[in-house]
Amino acid sequence: MPGGPGTLLGPAPEVTEDAEAYAATGGYRDTADPAKLLDLITDAGLLGRGGAGFPAAIKLAAVRDGTGVPVVVANGEEGEPGSVKDRWLLRARPHLVLDGLALAAAITGAEHGYVYLSDPCAATRVRRALAERPTPLPVEVIETDHTYVGGEETAAVRRINGGPALPTAKPPRPFERGVADRPTLVCNVETLARIALIAAHPHLRHRIAHSTLLTLSTDRGAADDPCEDPLLSEVPYGTTLGTLAAELGAADASGALMGGLFGGLVGPGWPSLPLDHAALAGAGTALGCGAIRFLAPGACPVAVAADAVDHLTGESARQCGVCVSGTTAIRDTLRALTTGTAGPDAAERLERWSKTLPGRGACGLLDAAAGTAGSLLRAFPALVRSHLDTPCPLCAACPPRGGHRLVVAVPHVADAASATEAVPSLKGTA
Repeated sequence: MPGGPGTLLGPAPEVTEDAEAYAATGGYRDTADPAKLLDLITDAGLLGRGGAGFPAAIKLAAVRDGTGVPVVVANGEEGEPGSVKDRWLLRARPHLVLDGLALAAAITGAEHGYVYLSDPCAATRVRRALAERPTPLPVEVIETDHTYVGGEETAAVRRINGGPALPTAKPPRPFERGVADRPTLVCNVETLARIALIAAHPHLRHRIAHSTLLTLSTDRGAADDPCEDPLLSEVPYGTTLGTLAAELGAADASGALMGGLFGGLVGPGWPSLPLDHAALAGAGTALGCGAIRFLAPGACPVAVAADAVDHLTGESARQCGVCVSGTTAIRDTLRALTTGTAGPDAAERLERWSKTLPGRGACGLLDAAAGTAGSLLRAFPALVRSHLDTPCPLCAACPPRGGHRLVVAVPHVADAASATEAVPSLKGTA
């Protein structure tokens, strides 16, 4: 339940937590031993929550063992249109994130930290939290424009270094040479929050590491407006998609768009899929940033895929020729499918691009576009065939709009000094 020890959706999820309230939950423990804390994180098996699911302890150790004095970055730039968890954490529990950032600095030996974000409300809350209780670590808040690629770790480093928030070629990766050419830990804010929870509640470390924040939303079919009422929920790994859909009131969904735009579509059999990285990978999908959009019965998966790739094409950094041409080709083919004008070789072209384009761009945007096309073919092959030369009325009612319908709103978080406003869209089942 929200407010229980070791959870993120508490103690009062609708109000910004101040320093005194956070300290009362066990936060800001100055006695935490960095080496012991790293051992606890390793034992807990904490995975990063930014999308890739990389082991947090390995990333921390790599930065610690680099050459030069490290830098730590709390990455709160949430580029996925269907995700709100990072902005919610920065607005509601900024001290939890700052505590995790300071603990990560202690583990790595960093002497300077940054909070990187694009949400003005979150920036205000973080600065206020720093004024309430400055961390032992000097921390600077860096604001950027909200873009899909802006949260990629090399884009964050480039922006902090004074350049544009655009990805760079790898290697080197930030843990090797990042901010000011120093070893740099770029860590998602939920990952940092869980590090702080493990420090405060070491006996609960496995439960903390094996629960995750999810942004759940549902497609509105022919509706033209974005989803204004997502469900932000904290659940344990292993929970099935069917359970989550029932919690959202979308048990009759025909499938789901997984991981924001990174995990692609899942179709028949989706209700039994568990939130388990290995199981999801085996099904050809991924949890990614923890955003899951359930497809309402009146929504056509072809239209959803077209809208997703339309958004990705518009968000391309346009630095890699293969990304510009690849996303455009996928977008145009999916658009043609929605109007029944794609031609007989459309499925073959989409299949080829889904296999040959991933890994060829500087960031994961092209991978997401290619993966979305491939997942549509795997999950709904008969539906794709039916769109080759026949206009779809459901698609006609929902033409691509740059992913506008995929955007969800951040649940309201009131200032601690203002009147409490109930937020029914926040639930915790961890």
